[in-house]
Amino acid sequence: MIQDIHPNLFHNEYVEKTPNEDSFILCFNENNILLNNSKGKIYYPKYSDFSHINATYIYLFKIDEKEFFLAQVKIDIEINNFSFENISLFRTAVPKYNAFAGITAYHLNCWYKNNKYCGRCGHELIPDDKERMMYCEDCRNMVYPKISPAVIVAITHGDKLLLTKYAGREYKKHALVAGFIEIGETPEEAVKREVMEEVGVKVKNIRYYKSQPWGFSESLLIGYFAELDGDSLITMDESELSEAIWIKRDEIEIEYDGLSLTNEMICKFKDNM
Repeated sequence: MIQDIHPNLFHNEYVEKTPNEDSFILCFNENNILLNNSKGKIYYPKYSDFSHINATYIYLFKIDEKEFFLAQVKIDIEINNFSFENISLFRTAVPKYNAFAGITAYHLNCWYKNNKYCGRCGHELIPDDKERMMYCEDCRNMVYPKISPAVIVAITHGDKLLLTKYAGREYKKHALVAGFIEIGETPEEAVKREVMEEVGVKVKNIRYYKSQPWGFSESLLIGYFAELDGDSLITMDESELSEAIWIKRDEIEIEYDGLSLTNEMICKFKDNM
């Protein structure tokens, strides 16, 4: 999956520091990131490339000994040999550790962008110097990065798997039933509720499989396998899905892409693992 970057090592401990000339700089404009994309292989600008740009730099994380910083700028910028491209490229880009760095930086960029002011008193938030946290000096409110837990469910019925397609989204490939966990709800309860809401069936024998950080939606995905309990008739929520069908194991055409938890779970069922 996208976070599996071995033998590279991801270090997300926050420290207060400034970039040096060789530090990698990640800069976003909405859902686009500044990079050099050469035949699917991505490169990020370095701090030395930003010498002519007025920006605020925030330390993000380190991969091996490579340091990554977020650049916050107030104007459109141009750097030779680099251009803004949509974050969807991280689904196929290499090297994999750079794709993971990019989407994790995007997650943090969204959090910083959405937490400039205190939600309790309205005063401006300031970054803490000891941990990744935004702090209000007026009311002492502390704001930590937003991570939304969500479930992904592979619903099986003998040699069939229930596959879906989202309604009104750019992603058009087959997926699994998924949804965010509600307040006061366990992941297993969320599995039952989301399955009933989206496809109108009941499930049993709910089994945890694996989890995945997913910066595209600022989420932590929690994957489960579950078996159909009773009637297999699908009643689809058309506001969420454009398709929901049972597909036999030997008719599934999806191939393993090493990116998403959804893809890995479908391929695990397909290969009867």
